[in-house]
Amino acid sequence: MNKNKYFGTDGIRGTVNSGNITGEKFFKFGLASGTYFKNQKKNRQIAIIAKDTRLSGYTLEPALVSGLVSGGMNVFTLGPLPTNGLAMLTKSMKANMGIMITASHNPFYDNGLKLFGPDGMKLSDKIEKRIEKLIDAKNTKQLTNPRLLGRVKRLEDGNEKYIAILKKNFPKSFNLKGIKIVLDCANGACYKAAPKLLKDLGAKVSTIGIDPNGLNINYKCGSTHPWKIQYEVKKTKAHVGISFDGDADRVIMCDENGKIIDGDQIIAMLAKRWKTKNILKGGVVGTLMSNYGLERFLKKEKINFIRSKVGDRYVKEKMKKMNFNLGGEQSGHIILGKFATTGDGLLVALEVLFSLRKNKKASKLLNVFKPLPQVLENIVVKDKRIVDKSECKIAIKKANKLMGNKGRILVRKSGTEPKIRIMAESNDKSLITKCIKLIKKKIK
Repeated sequence: MNKNKYFGTDGIRGTVNSGNITGEKFFKFGLASGTYFKNQKKNRQIAIIAKDTRLSGYTLEPALVSGLVSGGMNVFTLGPLPTNGLAMLTKSMKANMGIMITASHNPFYDNGLKLFGPDGMKLSDKIEKRIEKLIDAKNTKQLTNPRLLGRVKRLEDGNEKYIAILKKNFPKSFNLKGIKIVLDCANGACYKAAPKLLKDLGAKVSTIGIDPNGLNINYKCGSTHPWKIQYEVKKTKAHVGISFDGDADRVIMCDENGKIIDGDQIIAMLAKRWKTKNILKGGVVGTLMSNYGLERFLKKEKINFIRSKVGDRYVKEKMKKMNFNLGGEQSGHIILGKFATTGDGLLVALEVLFSLRKNKKASKLLNVFKPLPQVLENIVVKDKRIVDKSECKIAIKKANKLMGNKGRILVRKSGTEPKIRIMAESNDKSLITKCIKLIKKKIK
């Protein structure tokens, strides 16, 4: 269980102008995180900041910058850029730290931040706790001498730098001529980079969600609304549909028939291909939410599979510990350890397209295993601790007993939203319904 005061499973997140998502708090976040990383590496003292396209970015970014500069950090702002673009540039620019202002797949009225260390990695729980202590400490000790205040500069070429890094991961001869793609950028962080890169590679691209207005990020588009690419792929007779979320760290796809391809299917395809090409190292890390069908498939292919807690940073931590180079989540957060330190929807899409370009059909390439029927229910609650109460624990125990060896049940608190998530897997759909109903009744 995550007991951090500010950080959830994926950074800090919430509704704008309330709780932790205010200008006042972001000043403190900037000052505290800047102080921590400045003390780790004193020679450069550089922080870089990117964001998605939310209107609130105009409020929160200056507050964050002010906190960093007040602590003596020099800041480069990059504007809208995918999360892994920020992670990659943090590493390549040899910055002390990187901060992504985003609430990922959440609606426009939420925002937050994700922190990255100089290695482009998300922070461990241990480092987050140290930063939290600094957030709650008196600011006066962290404020720097007026002569040592940081400076701020806007860099306009962040997307170009990110695209150049992505291209380096593939042969110079790699092109997508003859491939027709429907692309949904969720009116989010990749609205510039994704269409430009795919068109540069020669693909014919039909775009959705590339007109952000500050309020339409993830609104009836992107990876949480994949029906958009399904409809357009069938309508335009495209080869494949690609859909990102607000900060483009996750990807959901659909084949030429409009069938949705989730993260588990993409991981299965990549694992099999990487094993054949001798690229796969160690095995695959999934999460508690990964479909049991994926586990069975990898076992059949003699590929090691282990599960981590939900959240791509936990996947990455487990990958690092086990020395695996492929991992991810059903939601489309996939980490290609050979190329990246965090989830990157655009990089994953390129890796899939690299396999697809040789006149293969997406339906053949990406429907790798038969998933076990899985139902996910999200229950909005006032207090997530309700699942720790004895009556809820008894209901969960009863549901597990009812399910027996016919499937799997997982009940967990969302790390980013006021929700309890119930997941049930089984070939017996009526059993799934019965088990979820039993738990849901007690939570409600």
